[in-house]
Parts: sequence; C-alpha cells; structure tokens
Amino acid sequence: MTEYGRGSGSQPWHPEDPLYGDPGYDGQQHPQHQHPQQPSQPQYGQQQYGWDPSQNAGGPYGTGEQYGRPPVDPYTGAPQDYYGTQDAYPPPQPQHQRGPQAQQQAPQQPQQYEQQVPRQAQHETQQHHTQEFEQPAEWRSEPAEDKLSFFDDLPGAAGAEPAEDEPAEERSRGRDRRGKKPKKTKRRSGTACLLVAVVLVGVVGGGGYLAYDYWQTHFGAAPDYDGEGTGQVQVEIPKGYGISQMGEVLQKAGVVKSVGAFTEAAGKDPKGKAIQPGTYTLHKEMSGAAAVSMMTNTANFLTIGEGRRAVSIYAAIDEKLGLAKGTTQDVAKNQVKNLGLPDWANSDPKIKDPLEGFLFPSQYNASKGTKPEEILKQMVARAKETYAKQDLEGKAKELGLKSPLQLITVASLVNAEGMTHDDFRKMSRVIYNRLKPTNTQTNGKLEFDSTYNYIKNQSKLDLDPRQLRSYDDPYNTYHSKGLPPGPIGNPGEEALKAAMDPEQGDWYYFVSVDGKTTKFATTLAEHDKLVQEFNENQRKKQG
Repeated sequence: MTEYGRGSGSQPWHPEDPLYGDPGYDGQQHPQHQHPQQPSQPQYGQQQYGWDPSQNAGGPYGTGEQYGRPPVDPYTGAPQDYYGTQDAYPPPQPQHQRGPQAQQQAPQQPQQYEQQVPRQAQHETQQHHTQEFEQPAEWRSEPAEDKLSFFDDLPGAAGAEPAEDEPAEERSRGRDRRGKKPKKTKRRSGTACLLVAVVLVGVVGGGGYLAYDYWQTHFGAAPDYDGEGTGQVQVEIPKGYGISQMGEVLQKAGVVKSVGAFTEAAGKDPKGKAIQPGTYTLHKEMSGAAAVSMMTNTANFLTIGEGRRAVSIYAAIDEKLGLAKGTTQDVAKNQVKNLGLPDWANSDPKIKDPLEGFLFPSQYNASKGTKPEEILKQMVARAKETYAKQDLEGKAKELGLKSPLQLITVASLVNAEGMTHDDFRKMSRVIYNRLKPTNTQTNGKLEFDSTYNYIKNQSKLDLDPRQLRSYDDPYNTYHSKGLPPGPIGNPGEEALKAAMDPEQGDWYYFVSVDGKTTKFATTLAEHDKLVQEFNENQRKKQG
C-alpha cells in the first residue's frame, strides 16, 4: 500500500472498499442517502486512510468514513465516486439482476485489475454477494488434476490420446467430441506400473524364500532319504576328518541326502562319535541313521594299523571273514597281478612279498560275504591314491634313492623303529646318514633289528649280536649294506612324510632306552652309554 493508493503486489483488503463489510441480510449493500458535505479538516490525533482504487487520485491526506459519514473529497468537498474511474470497482447490482445471465452480460474487468486484486479477497467478495444464488458454471470448482486413474492410458479414458477414427479437424483444434478443450492431465504409464508390481513381487518372493531357507537351515529338519538304500558305493574317509566333513564326503558320493541328516543321526547315536577314518562300502541314498549304523557296526569293517606286516594282515582277513588260515595269503600270491599294483612295485626280484608296502593302513569293508581279493584291492587302491598325492619319484632322486619303492622302504623302516611320530623325522635322518658313502661309523650298513625280525617274522628286542651279523639274507641290514630289497611293513602317512622330509642332524645312532623314549647319538661312545641305560632299565623291570 503506497501513501496515495494501492501499490503493486498482494495487499490486504482495505476497510474503505465500498464492497468491504457486511452486505446485509439479503446479500446486498443497503444504500445510504448521501448529502453533500463540507470539507472537513482532519482532526489532530485521528487516523487517516489514504486509498484510491485508481492509484492516481488522492493526495497526502487520505479520506475515510468517520462515525458513519461517507468520505468526501478533501479538495472539492463532494462525496468520492468509487465507480466512476476506469479501474474502479463495479457498482452493486440489484438483487433481481444478479445471477448467471447478469454475470454473462456484465463487462469483464481489465486484466490488469484481475492481476492486482488478490484471489483470496475476490473469493471472499463473491461469497458475500452470491451466497443465496447458484454459482455460475464458470465459478464451479473443477476436479483436481492430480487425481489420476490407473486406466488413463486406455482408449476412451479421460486424458487418453484421441482415437484414430476421430475427425482430424477436431483433433487439430485440440477439442473433444463435445466441443470442449480436453483438460491436460498427467498420464501414468501402465508399463511402469507393471514393472513396479513385478519388482515388488520379486522382492517379496525373494524375501520369503530367504526367510524359509533360514528357518529350514537353523530350525527345520535336514533333508533325508528313507530306508537302507540300494546298490554299493565305496567311500574313503581321510584321516583327521570330523563328523561334518564325513557328512560332506557322503553327500558328494550320493550316500546321504544332506550333511545335516548325517550329523544329526551321528549326534543321536551313542557310537556316532566313534566313526573312524577309512574305506567304507555303503549304499546309495541311505538315510542318515542307516549310514551311521552301518559305519559304526564293527562287524562290517576291518581296521589295519600302521606298520603291520603283510603276513599279519592276511591272517586278520582270514579271521574276519571266517576263512581257513593261509587262504588270503594264497590269494595274494596267485592274484598279485590282478590287484592293481603300480609298475614300479616289483622292481627287485629279491622282494619277499610284492604286496608289502601297498596294504595301506586304514579301515575297510569286510562284511559277511566279502571275498579276500575285494579287501586286498581296496587296500592297494588306497595306497596308490595316497602315493599319487606325493611326488615320490622326484623326492627319491632328491634324497639319493633309486626308485619310489626305496622311498616306501625307508618309510617302513621308520615306522618299524620309531616309537612315536615325534621320532620319525630324526629316525629318517639316521637312515640317510648311514646310507652315505662317507659313513665311517657303520660303514654303509643300517644295522636295524627290525630287518632281522622281519625275516624271522618276530618282534624281539634282545637279539644275539653274533646271529645278527652272521645271518646271510638280503633283508638283514647287519649283514648287507644299504636298504633291504623292499619294504618290511606297510607304513602310514606320517612315516611316509618323515621319509620324504627328514630332520636336519648328524645322528648315526638311536636307542629306545625304556621302550617309550628314543634317544639319538652322533658317536659310538654316546651310543654305548645309551645302551647301558637301556640295560639298566631292563634289569629294573625284571627285578
């Protein structure tokens, strides 16, 4: 509001607007009889209002209606005419002339005036003057354009593209068939809505599946087969495997349906934790409980310890299968070529038993009805599998040996002479030191009691030195230099690893002083002291 009239921008509705105030009960302003008034001088302390709709008339002294008297022009003294200028307000109309028709005939106000008067004030004025009459169609509120329909894109819907058969003339004018300009409405893509729906369904479905899988994994029963299964499958359980790792092996072999089925059954069975590494002949698609039961039934299996000789293993097979003594040994001699030995196994004709060193220590299936050759084949296959994991030929050359068979022979000697696994690597170093051409302590001889015991098929500690040195046999290392022709037993993995990786040291001698502890020596004098300690311990045991 400027000092002399209405300024630009949004201004509050002034009280001296002739349309301001209560229009009366019937909606019209009651005219008052106006008499010419003399110009009145402004009183000191009275508030004056300066407002002129035309924004041109007026002056520094605004006029206003005071105490019910109409305002007058301060210069002429005549009543002010609010409706006689170009930008003035329209005069009030009689009641019978108000309505839609009268509105249509009423001249439109200049656009400038429409822009100047705030919309809110216009709306309030229209409510006062037309509250008892029906509003013209132009004044009626239209539906909000933001309210959209999912079917806006369908033919015939509001806001849809014009139909192909619609007259081109109407389309060019941008009008619909009713002659009205179509409202500009926001269109929603049905493809986008479908894509959003598909994504939501995928998210909900994926979340549901993950929740179900989590529930099944942590709280639900593990998938399992029913019954004892069918067919046969041979499964190898490596040494050191736990129950869960065993379950993984069985699942991959098709024995059980899931690891959980096996571990749950093993946890419920009192013997479940006693399952040993080894070779098992099981059935396909067994229940977890059936697999555990079969693997813990000692009547179905034969366990072979590390370092056992072939003749001892033959006797154990006969006993397990209820066969006559010597049956399995005869099978081994007659079918040695059909048992799957590697080509380098029979490299020396002086070898007493070609299977020695290839009857790998483990657990094997030996249930009722199993044939001896089946068990022997399992043992040879397990040995070949273990040896294939190692570079036996390369290691043999690196250690100065002639063949992989000599490396297995060293391992068999380590397994026979060592008391514990901690002794194996030192024992292996003693063997390689004695095999050196520069060996002046034993002059190239191993002098192991175990080789003489192998010949005699015995296990004695107190041996006559004269017999040891006089007995002529290629396996007697007191009589012959170097290694025996072949292994003297069937070594395990620990002994094989020790033979391939001996501990560094200058030891040439060793003595088991009490049957549990092995002590090593570099010179013969140190060795003799260890022998005296051994003899003293023996006397204490006898006395």
